Amino acid sequence: MAKTLSFGILHMIVAFTVAYLLTGSLVVGGAIALIEPIANTIAYFFHEKVWDRVRASRAQHAAPHVMA
Repeated sequence: MAKTLSFGILHMIVAFTVAYLLTGSLVVGGAIALIEPIANTIAYFFHEKVWDRVRASRAQHAAPHVMA
């Protein structure tokens, strides 16, 4: 859990720094640092759902077909 927390903090620092350097705004940098990780987490959830379907489809096609 400590590793996950430290990566989350690092992610927010990087997001803030990039946004601040691009805009020069502390407010925009702060907003992006808070919103971007949340958006990324939601995107990751759906990304995993898609890959679960891909894996299931591949497993189904790889299974040997038994003739009755």
